[in-house]
Amino acid sequence: MRVVFVHGACVRDGSWWWHRTAELLQERGVPSVTPALPSCGEAGLPGGLDGPGLPEDVAAVRRVLRTSDEPTVVVAHSYGGIVTAEAAAGIGSVRHLLLISSYLPEVGQSLSEFGDGSPAPFLDVDPDAGTFGVRPDLLVDTFLHDCDPEVRARAADHLARQSVRVTGQPVRAAAWQQVPSTYLVCARDRGTPPRLQREFARRAAGVVELDAGHHPFLSRPAAVRDLLLNL
Repeated sequence: MRVVFVHGACVRDGSWWWHRTAELLQERGVPSVTPALPSCGEAGLPGGLDGPGLPEDVAAVRRVLRTSDEPTVVVAHSYGGIVTAEAAAGIGSVRHLLLISSYLPEVGQSLSEFGDGSPAPFLDVDPDAGTFGVRPDLLVDTFLHDCDPEVRARAADHLARQSVRVTGQPVRAAAWQQVPSTYLVCARDRGTPPRLQREFARRAAGVVELDAGHHPFLSRPAAVRDLLLNL
C-alpha cells in the first residue's frame, strides 16, 4: 500500500504539512507522496487570474497516482477533496479515499457552492491580483490551536497565495461515488465547522470523528496513521 496526500487551500510545501503522519507511516513500511498543487504556486508558475487553477491541480495529482499500480489510499484535506474528486476518478490503483475536514463535490459543483457567498473571515482576498490566502494573524487560532508550539511557529512559513480561479471551477468527476471512502470529522475544527463536516460526511461510505482541529495529521498524527492502517 502507498498513501498519496492532497493538501488543502492556501498552503505550499505539502510534504511539511503531512510530515508527522508520513513519518509514522514510513516506520510501518508504508510510503507516501504529496503532489505539488500548481494553483498554490508550487509549480513555479505565475499565480492569479491567468495562473493555474483546478484543472492543473487535478492533472498534477493524476500524474502522481499514475506512477504506480500499487494499491493506493488518497488522503484529501479540505480543498484537497475538490481536487481528489476528479483526480482519483477512474484510477484503478486507488482503493480508498480518506477525506479529512473535506469537501465532497458532486459532478459540476465548485468550491464556491459550499460557502455562503462571502469570504470566510480568516481569508484575505485580493481581487485585483486574483489570489486569496489565510490571514497570518488568524492562522494559529483558526487552524492550529491544538498543535504544539513547534508546528505553530513553523506553519506560517508554509502558507501560499492561491489563485481564486479554483473557487469557481467545477469538478468533472466524483471519485467518492466510485471508490470506498471514509470521512474524518474534526470535532474541534474552527475553520470548517463540524456541523458542516457532518453534512459533507453523509456522502461518504464511513464516518469517524476525532477530537482535533483542522490539521489532525499534525496534532494527532498517530490517530491518523492508525486510521489509515485500518482502512
